[in-house]
Amino acid sequence: MTSKRATIGLRILLVLFAAGAGNAQTNVADARAGNGANPGTAERQRVVEAAAAHVARHYFDKAMGKNMAEALRTHARSGEYDAAADGDAFAQALTRQMRDVSRDVHLEVIYSADPLPVLRESSPEDQARYRARLQRDNCEFRRVEILPHNIGYLKLDSFPDVSFCQTISVQAMATLNSANALIVDLRDNRGGMGEMVRLIAGYFFDHPEYMYSPREIPAVHSWTQSPVAGNKLAGKPVYLLTSSTTISAAEDFAYNLKMLRRATIVGETTRGSAHAGVFYRIDDHFGMGIPEVQAVNPYSIADWEDVGVEPDVKVKAEDALETAKRLAVSRVSAK
Repeated sequence: MTSKRATIGLRILLVLFAAGAGNAQTNVADARAGNGANPGTAERQRVVEAAAAHVARHYFDKAMGKNMAEALRTHARSGEYDAAADGDAFAQALTRQMRDVSRDVHLEVIYSADPLPVLRESSPEDQARYRARLQRDNCEFRRVEILPHNIGYLKLDSFPDVSFCQTISVQAMATLNSANALIVDLRDNRGGMGEMVRLIAGYFFDHPEYMYSPREIPAVHSWTQSPVAGNKLAGKPVYLLTSSTTISAAEDFAYNLKMLRRATIVGETTRGSAHAGVFYRIDDHFGMGIPEVQAVNPYSIADWEDVGVEPDVKVKAEDALETAKRLAVSRVSAK
């Protein structure tokens, strides 16, 4: 299984790759960069065999992994993949057939028209560049301010690595500590780290709360570190702003706070990419995400994979902030 340290290292490399590529992002979903040409027979066979080998070896349920691998090979022998119009259609067919066998929507094969980065452990130089980029961007805490009527506003465009950004995050939350209500703007949030999700969420409770993650089995770090010393935000109204591009860890944050009935979500249904699987690069253009652990979801509503997180108040993303302001003012004025 990929270690936590290795996973963080790979994420750092993906972030640096994205910075160099300009418009790339760190999410599996965003690797789908076009339909691509129809893969030839030899390439299809190579991708099928690699996907079958990976899912048999790495899927958390070994018997199910072998069943999926055999299904992929059976479909390949029947010539079913010959009809795939392009690389994206081929990847979707592989995904559909694995999900048909396992009923696990977190399995996915992706196609990228642009070459996928070769992932490796990040070097000290990589980490230094990553830290420098985060510091230049204030760890993507874009706006931290108190609006009229003492409404706190936090615009957060990712959930960065706590080991690099804890100080900035704590300072941001301290600035908002005396607010009567809080608006957290996730409309441009591209995801990030679960540790930062739990750190920020910890300010909204006066006791530890379990934060479900599709990527992990429950562990000590799965709970928020609530109560936070000196914190006044526990129990204050919280509004989360979402858009159709809110993705991954930002959806984790929104899903958990919605399930815990701790926040009102205002805006659009989110992207629907849980990215529960460890990513395996097959070649320059194909890769796959495979869940290596069986997560425990305590809620009756399934997580956001493919469907997104539905807002409580549905409005266009561009109208979400003004809507949330009105809701917050009405709420605090009624007290």
